[in-house]
Amino acid sequence: MEVKRDILWRVYLAFILVVVFSIAILGRAFYIQQFQGAHWIAEANQQMEKYIETDAERGTIYSEDGSMLSTSIPYFDIYIDFAAEGLRAKNGQRFKDNIDSLAIGLADLFQDMSSQEYKTLLQNGYRKKNRYYLLKKNINFQQYKTLRTLPLVKQGKDKSGFIAEVKDKRLNPFGLLANRTIGLSREYIDSDGKMKNTNVGLELTYDSLLKGETGKKLMRKVAAGVYVPVEGTEIEAQNGKDVVTTIDVNIQDIAENALLKVLSENECTNGTALVMEVKTGKIKAIANLGRRPDGSYFEDLNYALRASEPGSTFKLATMLSLLEDKYISLDQHVDLEGGVWRYMTRTVYDSEEHGRHDVTVKEAFDRSSNVGMAKLVTTYYSKKPTQFTDHLRRLRFDKLSGVSLVGETRPIVKSPKDRTWSGTTLPWMSFGYEVLVSPLQSLMLYNAVANDGKMMKPYLVNSIQENGQVIKQYEPEVLEEAICSKETLKKLQYCLHSVCTTPGGTGYKLFLGAPYEVAGKTGTSQVANGSRGYVDHIYQSSFAGYFPAKDPQYSVIVVVINKAFAAKYYGAAIAGPVFKEISDKLYALNADKDNSNDSYRVARMRKDSSNYLYAGQADDLRLIMEAMQWKYKDSVKKDEWSRMYAVNYQPVLDGQPVSKKTMPDVRGMGLKDALYLLENMQLKVNVLGRGKVNSQNILPGTSIEKGQAVTIALN
Repeated sequence: MEVKRDILWRVYLAFILVVVFSIAILGRAFYIQQFQGAHWIAEANQQMEKYIETDAERGTIYSEDGSMLSTSIPYFDIYIDFAAEGLRAKNGQRFKDNIDSLAIGLADLFQDMSSQEYKTLLQNGYRKKNRYYLLKKNINFQQYKTLRTLPLVKQGKDKSGFIAEVKDKRLNPFGLLANRTIGLSREYIDSDGKMKNTNVGLELTYDSLLKGETGKKLMRKVAAGVYVPVEGTEIEAQNGKDVVTTIDVNIQDIAENALLKVLSENECTNGTALVMEVKTGKIKAIANLGRRPDGSYFEDLNYALRASEPGSTFKLATMLSLLEDKYISLDQHVDLEGGVWRYMTRTVYDSEEHGRHDVTVKEAFDRSSNVGMAKLVTTYYSKKPTQFTDHLRRLRFDKLSGVSLVGETRPIVKSPKDRTWSGTTLPWMSFGYEVLVSPLQSLMLYNAVANDGKMMKPYLVNSIQENGQVIKQYEPEVLEEAICSKETLKKLQYCLHSVCTTPGGTGYKLFLGAPYEVAGKTGTSQVANGSRGYVDHIYQSSFAGYFPAKDPQYSVIVVVINKAFAAKYYGAAIAGPVFKEISDKLYALNADKDNSNDSYRVARMRKDSSNYLYAGQADDLRLIMEAMQWKYKDSVKKDEWSRMYAVNYQPVLDGQPVSKKTMPDVRGMGLKDALYLLENMQLKVNVLGRGKVNSQNILPGTSIEKGQAVTIALN
């Protein structure tokens, strides 16, 4: 009896414990469901769904004449959802009916696998029910359009399972031209292993406007690490705005070719050439080239914005200070000491020992004498050096130029209160040492002298546009109404003109016989090579000035860093020829514009037949015609590309078949359409001129090969 009671007691205890535990579980479940349900459902959904950002179409950067300097072309990644309901309906009958023809179409389109290999790939994906299978990456728009016409795919995403994700690839139609200033997006891999883009130049400065506003789309998890987009949840991105620059592609091309020629001939380390419009401060060209290990040159850094010791081009600021303070006159005499002058613990050298002593101040400037400038500054400012440095600050040498480019290095103008100031600082500053300014800042001074004393802010952007409408316009901005008195200004202009027109002037031989007159200044300075100092004899050659001297239109500065122990390094020998080639060609261009003889006028009045021919995507041309409410005849069949011409004064749209194996006819197209079509055919495109395509060096219908070069000329 006792044993039975003991067993029953244990059974009852176990039963009670089970009941209590069950009640606790049910209570907890009830509590979670009623009070925490919403929280845990949200947590579950968050694990299963997530929003990802979708990039907007990036805006285009244009030159002043409307040529595209940087634009975007769409590329597509193609995925397949093999578990799509429409694809698997009726036991996958739709998939089975179309797989053979689809495999043949894919093999013909991409030509990387046989139709049987594509069929096997599709069957394996269908059998495994892959939810977001990557079929192809980075297909171009032409391939994407063809893909959409293939069997099964043309039935739509829900029935075929085919999903396309679009992304943009940034393209510079002019290649190297102003590449660093434009700042083409550059790819890099981040810490998570993802491909990212980093911008420089205008692409970075105006990134917030160019990139637009990102959109969002909801992605649902269907397998480990696999997400598919949820239909109807996408928030559309807003496309970026366009930036219209002040750059003239013809002037830019002239500047870069002139710079490249001299750098290559002399194996220089790097160089920059800047062209500014005198009256406005618009930067018409900004070339930056650096030497790569293989000996070629590339737009790697914006040397125009990097501060360095400017050398003798800085003597213009020294002359301005001395003349403005009325300490000197141009016919005053100074002893050049034969080209060597010992001052305190250091020695000032002219570029060569010329043996000259008694010369006028103007002659000292003509010959770019370091000794002459150093002696004058020491004589008049040694007891009051702040008076000299104040002039430099009024010329804004201690401030950034304010140009719309990120990365401008800060200039340095020493003060007598600085710890680095010494007894020899002042005379060395007089000829461009112990002061750091960028080529752009030096050009601002020369441009101000050309502009009758008015210093303009340099700028690179004319306007911001959206859908062709200007939403922000940039105007010329005056930084200093007068950098000096009119009397001083006239003397400075006379001195710069004399350098290039007077025998003995450092620029005289360079411009001898030129059909126009130049006002400018050469510069040659040694460059320190890090901890090695000046032992490697690396020189910086420069030339700054403006032309035509009597009615200045453009100001130009050229700065070149030579290789160590270069045989030729003087400013007139290295930077001077670059300046002259730029000025020669710009003079010729303007002379052509000013030509007004009868034959020239007749040539301009001739009708250009290309004005009556237009080509592009058929849908775009239809949209334009309908928006203009023009009646037209549509003879386009299934062709994506078409041509529009006049028949009996009536517009006619006609189809234009395009084959990947033959050269298409791009005449009449705008640059963007022509580039898009030719780049997608994997051709290398060279562009000449602006406007519509007028001619092409490969005739339409000619067989072409991947990577083949084609040149198109615009009218």
